[in-house]
Amino acid sequence: MPSIVLEVDPGLWFLLSPRRRRPRFTVEVPGTDTVGHVVRMVGIPPTEIGPPLLDGRPVDLGGRPTAGIAQGEVPVLLLVPRPRPQPTRCRPPRFLLDVHLRPLARRLRLLGIDAAWEPDAEDPHLVDRAARERRVLLTQDRGLLHRGALPESALVRGEHADDQLADVLDRFAPPLAPWTRCPRCGAPLEPAGAEEVAGRLMPRTRQAYTAFSRCTGCGHVYWRGAHAARLDAVVERAREVLDRRADPRRP
Repeated sequence: MPSIVLEVDPGLWFLLSPRRRRPRFTVEVPGTDTVGHVVRMVGIPPTEIGPPLLDGRPVDLGGRPTAGIAQGEVPVLLLVPRPRPQPTRCRPPRFLLDVHLRPLARRLRLLGIDAAWEPDAEDPHLVDRAARERRVLLTQDRGLLHRGALPESALVRGEHADDQLADVLDRFAPPLAPWTRCPRCGAPLEPAGAEEVAGRLMPRTRQAYTAFSRCTGCGHVYWRGAHAARLDAVVERAREVLDRRADPRRP
């Protein structure tokens, strides 16, 4: 069986098995396999790589790395991380998050980013909705990223929601519009007078606050209460991530 050498950038090593976490290694490749097959075979979702190079020349994921090689030749396939910020079909980008990323969805919505999330969505439904609504599917499920019907998707890095948020902001650099979407359902917020929402407030809240917003989707009412400082910190950290993205020289 023909072989090829893979040169993998260290930025992708976390996706490889420990025995393959080195600059170069050799894999056997059936003559019918494509570059996309090879990338998936070693555990890297194609969504995470930039344009691959075969012996220094650009090659499509559908190209066959062993096609036309002479006996004894061993082609070299170079894989590097996908460049950031990543362009999307919709601008500003619209996201769909899998069931395990609810905290991330709430943070994205807090920043005014269109982030859809459903509590019981199965993988086929996620793939269909992402394609139908032109959304980027965000997930930590590598298997889901291998589905060919997904037009746009990304592997979210980080164990905690704050780290995941920083990764998504750095990767896609979406514009921010804090406090304009409902963290619960993602629908836009609109200003609401105290009289309009009085029936949905506790007496102490009516006495302490005068400025309110109401969700145009689920109807939930918001005001700047005890959690405002904590949420302001989330917004400030998000702006810092995008500032560093725009100017890498910033500390």
